[in-house]
Amino acid sequence: MSDRIPGFEIPIHRSLTERILLAGVPREAALLNATFTTAFVFGLQCWYALPAGIGLHWLALRLTRHDDRFFDVLRRTLHFRAFYRA
Repeated sequence: MSDRIPGFEIPIHRSLTERILLAGVPREAALLNATFTTAFVFGLQCWYALPAGIGLHWLALRLTRHDDRFFDVLRRTLHFRAFYRA
């Protein structure tokens, strides 16, 4: 016997349940990386920042493929203190 009741199923589009990614990375992380890389490359003329920015994007891409909530968990972990006074 099926647990589904006919007439009570609604198809949900995949875009309503997935994260918003920009080039495979969460939007906030991609924009932050692009902003800092652009500022260093064009503003400070530090051309070695371009490969560093590409490397950071690649790292963020690998972390996102492993766990798409990685940066949310990282932000929350950094917010907590290592210990609390009693």
